[in-house]
Amino acid sequence: VGVGAVILQNGKILLVKRKAEPGRGKWSVPGGTVHVGERARDATIREVREECGLDIEIVDDRPLDVFDSIILDEKGRIRYHFTLLDFLSRQRGGTLKAAEDAEEARWVPIEDVERYDLTSSFRAFFEKHEDELKRLSSSV
Repeated sequence: VGVGAVILQNGKILLVKRKAEPGRGKWSVPGGTVHVGERARDATIREVREECGLDIEIVDDRPLDVFDSIILDEKGRIRYHFTLLDFLSRQRGGTLKAAEDAEEARWVPIEDVERYDLTSSFRAFFEKHEDELKRLSSSV
């Protein structure tokens, strides 16, 4: 199980450039895997702190979306299979800096997101939720 934090602020979304596989070198929201015995919400908060140095709070108990990310190897076999839960979040504190699994971290205007080399799973999420994210970014 994997989690992602959709952190919105002033018409922007926080994106990180992944340092590790899957999706190395591509942009996505901060997140990662849930440890055994860890709650998904707690994993989301931990992953953002580890990757970006920010303290966040989850805005809604329900994820914005839940979906499967299945990545095949060169022979067509499953290499990775994650069930991902993306939570709407907001920054509570900390200073943005790329750390651990992130090469870079930056606030990106929502209208510029598609210009980035996004992971396939985040691109699908963004295409599905772009209008909602624009609306939410003014109220979070």
